[in-house]
Amino acid sequence: MNQIDPRGPKFTAAVTTVVLATVLFLAPSAYAVGLLALQTLLFAWGALRGVQHTPLAWVFRTVVRPRLAPPADWEDAAPPRFAQGVGFAFGAAALVAFVAGVPLLGSVLVGFALAAAVLNAVFGFCLGCEVYLLIRRFTKPADAAQVHAPTS
Repeated sequence: MNQIDPRGPKFTAAVTTVVLATVLFLAPSAYAVGLLALQTLLFAWGALRGVQHTPLAWVFRTVVRPRLAPPADWEDAAPPRFAQGVGFAFGAAALVAFVAGVPLLGSVLVGFALAAAVLNAVFGFCLGCEVYLLIRRFTKPADAAQVHAPTS
């Protein structure tokens, strides 16, 4: 299991918050679409390669983390990786909406992604991570001991 410093995803969420807020401010301009395309690419990178392999993770590791105390604990990288996939889905759908000439839908989708980023950056609540954990809870096979418990 890959373990990461939990402050890394919060740092990434803070940068993502700034990027997505800028997209909403500039929408529906070509600049907004370009910036959204870049953010969507970063979401895809985090989902496919893992959050610890993104450019923002590198910045956190090399610039930010050396200035901080060691983390109190580490966290599993799978939930934030899933959250990046959710961000990618919203970003890609928003890109399609902007390109298709439906800027209101694009802005709403960016707004949802922005809300999730703000929750993580400000409150440390990763919405995509919580969805991941719920999915795992309902799809994880039952423990063998529970399945084959004696019925006497």
